[in-house]
Amino acid sequence: MEKLKSTLILALAIIFTGWILGKSFQNRNRNLDSIAVIGLGTKDFVSDEILWSGSFTTRSLDIKTAYNKIVYDQKIVSDFFLGKGFKTNEFTFGAVNFEKKFREVRSQGADNQTRFEQVFDGYQATQTISFSAKKNSDLMTRIESVSSKTSELVNSSIELSSNTIQYTFSDLPSLKQSLIEKATKDANERATKIVKTADGDLGKLKRASMGVFQITGQGSTEEDSYGGINDTYSKNKTARITVRLEYELE
Repeated sequence: MEKLKSTLILALAIIFTGWILGKSFQNRNRNLDSIAVIGLGTKDFVSDEILWSGSFTTRSLDIKTAYNKIVYDQKIVSDFFLGKGFKTNEFTFGAVNFEKKFREVRSQGADNQTRFEQVFDGYQATQTISFSAKKNSDLMTRIESVSSKTSELVNSSIELSSNTIQYTFSDLPSLKQSLIEKATKDANERATKIVKTADGDLGKLKRASMGVFQITGQGSTEEDSYGGINDTYSKNKTARITVRLEYELE
């Protein structure tokens, strides 16, 4: 009786093992009977938004004097840009920021040891001026033009530190959607062409995944970044995205 039980258990074990191996083989073949392709969607476009800013500073031992001087300088800066054809509503001044400044003084004591001391050197007042434009090519052109002429303010004893112009695009969601559609179509066409060349048939879509959305300057050789690239320094840009599709084969 015990021998019969052992034989039955062994037989069931063999059957179960065979079933497991069969399913594994079936799944392996199923994975082999598929094709994965990557499609690319790209588009060149021109930025329709611009942001440019600069800052100017003044210093005084007295905070009230520093404030009054920055207000005086603000009037000169404002008149400069008004003279360049800008309107008062086309630029904005930020709040005045104050910073205590110190200078290092070296002294030598009776013990001939050199000592360094931080001595208060007055207040530095800083103010920013900002320009922006959206979908206004005329204002964008004027901002681009004047950004390189601020050195003229030196004649008024004002040094305006200019930041780099930033270019952006107002409708990135629509741009991204169109690129996804383009990349998906490209991947499907690639898969279809490969399968037909091999006298096969494309089956249903198994899975799809999307790559990172990249925006670079036109003609850039910058490699794709894992976290994505969003170039804000180039007016003329190229957007790209990849889509990976995996199909069953019939």
